[in-house]
Amino acid sequence: MTATDREHLKIFAGTAGKDIAESMCEHLDLPLGAGGAVRFPDGEIIVKLDEDVRGRDCYIVQSTCGPVNENLMELLIWIDCLRRASARRITAVIPYFGYARQDRKDEGRVPITAKLVANLITAAGATRVLSLDLHAAQIQGFFDIPVDHLSAAPVIAEYVLEHKDEFGPLAVVSPDVGNVKVANMYADLLGCDLAIIDKRRRSADDVTLKNLIGDVEGCTVLMFDDLISTAGTICEAAKLVMERGATDVMACATHGVFVGMAIDRIAESPLSRLVVTDTIVPQGDRSKISDKLVELSVARLLGEAIHRIHHDQSISAMFRTGVGTKR
Repeated sequence: MTATDREHLKIFAGTAGKDIAESMCEHLDLPLGAGGAVRFPDGEIIVKLDEDVRGRDCYIVQSTCGPVNENLMELLIWIDCLRRASARRITAVIPYFGYARQDRKDEGRVPITAKLVANLITAAGATRVLSLDLHAAQIQGFFDIPVDHLSAAPVIAEYVLEHKDEFGPLAVVSPDVGNVKVANMYADLLGCDLAIIDKRRRSADDVTLKNLIGDVEGCTVLMFDDLISTAGTICEAAKLVMERGATDVMACATHGVFVGMAIDRIAESPLSRLVVTDTIVPQGDRSKISDKLVELSVARLLGEAIHRIHHDQSISAMFRTGVGTKR
């Protein structure tokens, strides 16, 4: 970064974005913006900037992971604070976008909360959003401001290719039909076969896996998904492929949400390795799965995107190597 960049580009960290923002600044050779959020005894949040941002290009890094509502409210207050301090451009960097799964009315008398959150972020004063592996790509259309939708695929693919020789014969399995396009992308990248699991969801935490379409016998199975929440799908899928003759199974996901019984399910599952990124701030004890869990950093990816946005360069050029975002 040039001296001019250091003067005009400012990156601030919310409570749920501190570690990743610090790594981004280290990659960009920038100091982290001075300021922070304070919580009053009654739970109210106040944000205070400790440096001038007038006319500057500002980025606030904050995942809206658990506690979702607190982190979302803090993000909105950060945006409002930057707007009132006369920042020229305010980009909300949201590595994990909470409420993304409520993106449509799947029954009567329910809200489309992803659209509501998009409206709130826009109304608060954000002029751009940068996010990573949205649960549904169409959420980009919920915003009336530009959205840069990145994928963690290059980071995960780099790890898988680096360890490919350890796996033996490979097969990529999509844990549900909706994820086939992403799984197919990885199958092409790795030069291996693709199989698909027919999943039926009874409720938010009750999943039935019916059939496996394809052959995994004698293979190390790799499964890819955008997020792992209760881990019901991924663990049942791991059991199914092992029953069908797989020799080993590992899973990769961008967002390791891990709620409810997720940790216990993963610990008891046949998964030998679970690869996630650092978009989520861990809420519970992950020690039970420490021997299986691999956490990759997306700070360099986000830092490169910020550099390109600041200099009005192409973001899509980052994904011209065969791995890209969900469309």
